[in-house]
Amino acid sequence: MLYIVGLGLSDERDITVKGLEAVKSCERVYLEAYTSILMVDKQRLEEFYGKEVTIAHRETVESGSDEILHDADRVNVAFLVVGDPYGATTHTDLVIRARERGIAVKTIHNASIMNAVGATGLQLYNFGQTVSIVFFTDDWRPDSFYDRVAENAALGLHTLCLLDIKVREQTIENLMRGRQIFEPPRYMPVSLAAQQLLEVETARAAGVCGENALAVGVARVGSDDQIIRAGTLRQMADFDFGAPLHSLVLVGSRLHLLEAEILREHAIDLESLNHVLKQDYKIDA
Repeated sequence: MLYIVGLGLSDERDITVKGLEAVKSCERVYLEAYTSILMVDKQRLEEFYGKEVTIAHRETVESGSDEILHDADRVNVAFLVVGDPYGATTHTDLVIRARERGIAVKTIHNASIMNAVGATGLQLYNFGQTVSIVFFTDDWRPDSFYDRVAENAALGLHTLCLLDIKVREQTIENLMRGRQIFEPPRYMPVSLAAQQLLEVETARAAGVCGENALAVGVARVGSDDQIIRAGTLRQMADFDFGAPLHSLVLVGSRLHLLEAEILREHAIDLESLNHVLKQDYKIDA
């Protein structure tokens, strides 16, 4: 049996009881380590599970799945995913390959940022398409997400922006020379995401995410030190949310009175937030 187990958002204790029972029954346990991260290290997981945990990097999952699926038709194998197992298409692909080999698959779900973003006070029913924002480089500044944000905005819907993670990245030189030398991990902060959104808005100029657009930044959702702050994109660009992981929400025009009330509790600056709510959403303080 191949168990695909969601770990939740924060630490080793976020696994479900059902998930923990599955892990304890497994001969091998792999931790996917490139689409997201927990806020504890591998050793903490091993101590809590009572099992050795093998880190599965992108190349292992996407190109070397034979190692993960080996003997899974005869023994139990666990593939651990931060958040919920189906937050990334890679994991769906692993399931397909397992079933092609006649391996039984069982998925055990958990919380992910896709539903935990409700901690902002914004109603999940009012969210549109989710987008990803990647690190810009000198010669690569993709802005296709802008069209999805514009579509959501046209319907008055909120947009959840998932922010880039870079792990085991190689420089072009090391890649060309075949050297297994990797750059330090990078996790996009809300401030950089806001700056890139403002840059794209300047270029595209459709009025989707300008300086005064209302946004909510979140960091370390599900942990004891999670941060939620509401304000304009300009304020987000200047605010330090601390350690990763971060996400950003662009607030749609169909903002409900109750949503606005909770956002006030998280305001970077209450006076400026009330000004935006009154001017752009016709919601009085």
